[in-house]
Amino acid sequence: MSYPYTFFRPDRIEKLRGRVARELSAKRMEHVNAVEDMAFRIGLLFYWNDCETLNLLRAAALLHDVTKELTDEEQLAILREHSVTPLSEDLASMPTIHALTGALIIPEKFPEFADQMLIDAVRYHTTGREGMSLIEKIIFLADYIDDTRTYPSCVALREEFFGANPVNMSEDERVRHLDRAALVSIENTLSYLESKGRSIHPLTLSARADLKARLGQ
Repeated sequence: MSYPYTFFRPDRIEKLRGRVARELSAKRMEHVNAVEDMAFRIGLLFYWNDCETLNLLRAAALLHDVTKELTDEEQLAILREHSVTPLSEDLASMPTIHALTGALIIPEKFPEFADQMLIDAVRYHTTGREGMSLIEKIIFLADYIDDTRTYPSCVALREEFFGANPVNMSEDERVRHLDRAALVSIENTLSYLESKGRSIHPLTLSARADLKARLGQ
């Protein structure tokens, strides 16, 4: 995996941070920065000698919630502007729709970061999907276990993930370890949604089934 070095230069990442900070509240930005840190930390397990992919992960993390604080009406307006008709399951899971709108605006508002792998990581960071790429799974998990997450289930998974010393694992073992952690995060989320009587996006169910199959469960 390679990119022209100018595409994900560290100085561009810092400029991106400033641009995103102007779109979000200070509290939301604290979370975004924490997800960036976590994505980089997890990414080092897989891309320790690939600075450009690590910076791609940082950029994806910085952009993952860029439309999170828009109103429902503003979210739907973005979909209309891009001729996207939301599915009924999208409308039933409005708290996740910022992943779709965020992915849609990247090519026009942040064209220098319009890499398809980055866009897909933003698009599926809330729901997951069947066949997630390694980049997608890293952003998905980083959003769940970043250091601003104080829910007991998030803290427990964060401690469990790093407590297993993944740096000492083989590459295949690390991928399975990441898959297991992503699956636990999905199971926790499903339990929470079910307890609140909230809608569950079918993409999340597909992601769970896919991860279980990969892990032989």
